[in-house]
Amino acid sequence: MSTEPSTEPTEAVVPSQQPRRRLGLLAVAAVAALGLDLLTKTLVVANLEHTAPVKLLGGLVYFSVLRNGGAAWGIASGMTWVLAIVAVGVVCTIIWLAPRLRSVGWALGLGLVLGGALGNLTDRIFRAPSPFQGHVVDFISVFAPYGDKFPVFNAADSAICVGGALIVLMALLQRDYDGTSTKNKSKAKSDSSAANDKKNEDETA
Repeated sequence: MSTEPSTEPTEAVVPSQQPRRRLGLLAVAAVAALGLDLLTKTLVVANLEHTAPVKLLGGLVYFSVLRNGGAAWGIASGMTWVLAIVAVGVVCTIIWLAPRLRSVGWALGLGLVLGGALGNLTDRIFRAPSPFQGHVVDFISVFAPYGDKFPVFNAADSAICVGGALIVLMALLQRDYDGTSTKNKSKAKSDSSAANDKKNEDETA
């Protein structure tokens, strides 16, 4: 038996490249959504509250200020503190998940949801009538003023809806928050299971 070292070239093992972390993108999206929400609410409360609705785009959109103690369509009216706790839970979950984000779509989606949740949570904590009982400022009404045709909403609600839709799209495209494909993960798991089964069969043969 030869004791000389083998001179055959060995194939270098190249580690798989992971996508970049997207914490910065999430933060930018969240700050933008929160900043727009706070700015628009400050402006409409200062200039439009207790005034006649402002008609835009031929009546497609109205600016009419309402204070909302519940959720859309009057759901959970009088349960502001419950909605505040739910918002805190959403914010904490996104912050916990943030360091693991490597998908652009997930980072944008969760960033918008985070900014929107913080915007409405700010109202519930700091606005009248009392802390954690504050009413959210809604002012965008479509087709008719004061939510006669569709619930009145605000910039935070829009950010939450757009972010949520983006997250659903990522799920439909089978893209996970860590930048990988759930389809590839399932295939890899199936291949690994098949390899283990074959190994067990060889050992028992």
